[in-house]
Amino acid sequence: MSEKIRGKSPNYPFWFGGSASCMAAFFTHPLDLVKVRLQTMSKVPGAQISMVGTFLKIVRNEGPIAVYSGLSASILRQATYSTARFGVYAKMKQHFSANDEKLPFLKLSAMAAASGWIGGAAGNPADIINVRMQQDRANPPAQRRNYRNAIDGIVRMTREEGVHSLFRGIWPNTLRAALMSTCQLATYDQFKTQLMKLPFFEDGLVTHFSASLMSGLVATTVCSPVDVIKTRIMTSHDSRGIMHLLTDITGREGVSWMFRGWVPSFIRLGPQTVLTFIALEQHQRVWRWMHDDRHEGLTY
Repeated sequence: MSEKIRGKSPNYPFWFGGSASCMAAFFTHPLDLVKVRLQTMSKVPGAQISMVGTFLKIVRNEGPIAVYSGLSASILRQATYSTARFGVYAKMKQHFSANDEKLPFLKLSAMAAASGWIGGAAGNPADIINVRMQQDRANPPAQRRNYRNAIDGIVRMTREEGVHSLFRGIWPNTLRAALMSTCQLATYDQFKTQLMKLPFFEDGLVTHFSASLMSGLVATTVCSPVDVIKTRIMTSHDSRGIMHLLTDITGREGVSWMFRGWVPSFIRLGPQTVLTFIALEQHQRVWRWMHDDRHEGLTY
């Protein structure tokens, strides 16, 4: 698995993407929590709902540590969702690029969408627990679930709501995951390739930062409507389905619901994307360094 065939990219471990995503999630979790709170708030006429105001309200009412509510579920989500999507995407690129040639963007997009769909399905249970734990303290006491951690949440949800509850919201979640992976993985590869054609960019930190920041901007905008719907379904006590939810929130809030929480989404997803790809590139760099002595004469 570790040997590199001449002319091909190194065969990196499958779990690198999940590990990099878990590292990034630790730093961006408070922003993700604020995004979830904003997405689940009902719009009150005349009320000004801001990211900073929501963050300060959480700290004031629930304590500073509350901004890390649901961290265990966030880490579990990345360990399942991101490990699957990054790993499958890398294996697909390796399979369809026999001589390590640059693949066209449409092929990259198709592979990223497929890997995202697989990752979304794999991470769905942890994703439900993640948004529930982030939202829980904002609910009235009688409606709180009070999960102790991610594993406790999955066990209780299975016992109290049935095994089928682990796949609640799986269609909007897998759709979002497919869109997210296309907007992150495929666009990152494309932006990185285009940047490196310019004379002042090389395969280094500046290029990785620039490409990942641009892919984060694309991902936030494209995925915002699906992200809001996914969050509303996973936190709702109403089981009447997506169409009822769409009709209800559009009637009450107008079409602006589609971009509810866009700013905190980008402020969270931008750094999340940047940190993930920089961590992933460093994982790969260390792996190449560790294996240099086994592949004398080969360059990476």
